[in-house]
Amino acid sequence: MATEDTAIMGVFEFCKLLGVLKHLDRTGWVRKGVDKPESVAGHMYRMALLSFLATTDPSIDRNKCIKLSLVHDLGESIVGDITPLDGVSKEEKYKKEKSAIERISSLLPESVGNEISQLWEEYEKGETPESVYVKDLDKFDMIFQAYEYETSQNMDLQEFFTSTEDLFRTDQVKSWVEQLKHIRETPK
Repeated sequence: MATEDTAIMGVFEFCKLLGVLKHLDRTGWVRKGVDKPESVAGHMYRMALLSFLATTDPSIDRNKCIKLSLVHDLGESIVGDITPLDGVSKEEKYKKEKSAIERISSLLPESVGNEISQLWEEYEKGETPESVYVKDLDKFDMIFQAYEYETSQNMDLQEFFTSTEDLFRTDQVKSWVEQLKHIRETPK
């Protein structure tokens, strides 16, 4: 019974960490003074739902994209939302987030923990068709969110668009970006 209790307590701790993400505002929006900025969980949720649209390329496993979207920022529940402006090197950020993923994975049944770790690592490497697609979704969600804040809060968030120029790699998401640029540039 003690082993079962320990497993349940691990799941409860996992739930608490997921709760952190529900209330962790994304740092970039906080820095820009956005009123009621999105949470990390909200960002991951939209990416997961956008992953359902990964149907134009038959080499992409849509279900894997959904999973990658749901785990890619999971480590932020422990280390916070580290941005390039925080003065943390890419290597150090990777180490911190990898350690957080290892901690999170240890709370779960081994098969689930291993899958989360493997998915996170796949996303970080960005070498598979699915991880490339999800990295594009990550950037697209950011600029779409910037567009929403620009229109709803009368802000200039051009820097978020500039930071992603020429970084998109998948045709589907590139087409979304071009259409969003067109909408943004059309006088209202």
